[in-house]
Amino acid sequence: MADEKKPTTKKADAAKAKGEKAEAKKAAKKDDAKASKKASAKKESKKPAAKKTSKAKKETKGKEKKAEGKTSTKKSSKAKKEPAKDIKKAGKAPAAPPVVKASARYVRVAPRKARLIADQVRGMHIESARALLQFSPRGAAHPIHKLINSAAANAENNHDLIGDEMRIASITVDEGPTLRRFRPRAMGRATPINKRTSHIRVALTPVED
Repeated sequence: MADEKKPTTKKADAAKAKGEKAEAKKAAKKDDAKASKKASAKKESKKPAAKKTSKAKKETKGKEKKAEGKTSTKKSSKAKKEPAKDIKKAGKAPAAPPVVKASARYVRVAPRKARLIADQVRGMHIESARALLQFSPRGAAHPIHKLINSAAANAENNHDLIGDEMRIASITVDEGPTLRRFRPRAMGRATPINKRTSHIRVALTPVED
């Protein structure tokens, strides 16, 4: 009787062990399913927050763009208004004094000699310049004196100004064409003679009170 009970107990133990393993597997599957559900719920809960943050970023960007557009329009309007102010200022600015010009071309005086007189007269009152030129020993003083008198006559006749109340604003002497001549010398030689010419320009302006 004792020998017959032993195999039955072994079979029962094996069956119990199989049942326990199956239950353990089922419990493990249940735990995995619960963990996966929790993870999916967490992901779903995170997604709306991310969407909300992206929407908030887009809204802030849109507001910044609108603000930039407003500032740019304000700047453009200011830029448009500024030239009008400049035009008004230009209209209010005092008118420049008239300038009376006269010129003498192909004057038979060397430019270097004429510039010595022009430098003395530049910026002087017309009466003092006339006095200086009238008593100057240099040959270039005579054509410059005539030119200044011509400019004063232009001021009186063309611009209705007083010729004796003018100032020599500028006087320039430019080089004109040179006349080349030759003189015979000893032993059949010839020496060149350069007869230089000048272009003289004068500008007069009224004397400021």
